[in-house]
Amino acid sequence: MEAIRKYRKWIMIAGLLSIVLGYFFLAHNSISLAPVLLVLGYCILVPVALI
Repeated sequence: MEAIRKYRKWIMIAGLLSIVLGYFFLAHNSISLAPVLLVLGYCILVPVALI
């Protein structure tokens, strides 16, 4: 848990980047990579960074 607190800012940046890239690929009709990036950002990285 201490390692997560140490890298909280970088995990949040990775989550936001994942969300932005997910919407970018969604706009370019990627039906496999876009949902994976959006779920990774919204359901895993951002909540972990906020804990």
